[in-house]
Amino acid sequence: MSAQNKITEIQNKKGVKPISALTAYDYPTARILDEAGVDVLLVGDSLGMVVLGFPDTTHVTLSHIHHHTEAVARGTKEALIVADLPINTYQDPEQALENAKLLVKAGAHSVKLEGGLAQTEKVSRLTSEGIPVMGHLGMLPQRVKEEGGYKKKGKSDQEAEALLAGALALQGSGCFAIVLESVIPEVALKLTKALDIPTIGIGCGEKTCDGEIAVITDVIGSYPWFVPPFATARADVAGEISKATRGYLENLTMPSK
Repeated sequence: MSAQNKITEIQNKKGVKPISALTAYDYPTARILDEAGVDVLLVGDSLGMVVLGFPDTTHVTLSHIHHHTEAVARGTKEALIVADLPINTYQDPEQALENAKLLVKAGAHSVKLEGGLAQTEKVSRLTSEGIPVMGHLGMLPQRVKEEGGYKKKGKSDQEAEALLAGALALQGSGCFAIVLESVIPEVALKLTKALDIPTIGIGCGEKTCDGEIAVITDVIGSYPWFVPPFATARADVAGEISKATRGYLENLTMPSK
């Protein structure tokens, strides 16, 4: 199935069936998630924290995303692969296009960038070249240092209006879907109803968006050192790894004398 057909299939789910999206950073995880039937696999810059051990996403480079996109692409047959454009890699339309092409060549079907009104020219440039774009509004991890932490968005009327204006602008410039992160539920629902394209929420409450995206390490419990308050762990992979490792250590033997 072509990338555009995958996108059309996802867009047709709006208002009909929830869209599923999970992050993936490597071949085995991508293959497992793809075979399980996940709609969207995001090679997110969250890998900076849960894979590479950085304190936030601002340390992630294009090389990091490129490397992990190649791995995910090798394990994916059906899902739509979206690759994050990292911080400082889409400062103008031409830079965005050059770097998006590299990620598409690595195996991504589309790219994601953060921000609203300021990004519309870049979105238009990418889509005019046939590169699908997913938007990202609300809490923007790449701006965590500027904003002094991770904060809920949409609390004031002014902030809610800015989110709506940004969402409509992204839609108008060609985004096929928009991730809403840490937007208060009533505003997230308002945006979902106002848009013709799907919204995919994270930390926006239940039944507010057309789909949900989660960080895979949160879902499977493989990164126990920090779990966001809105995340639901459905397994304890870290615990199983620790258990298996202790079993291995306990069964080591010395050579016979």
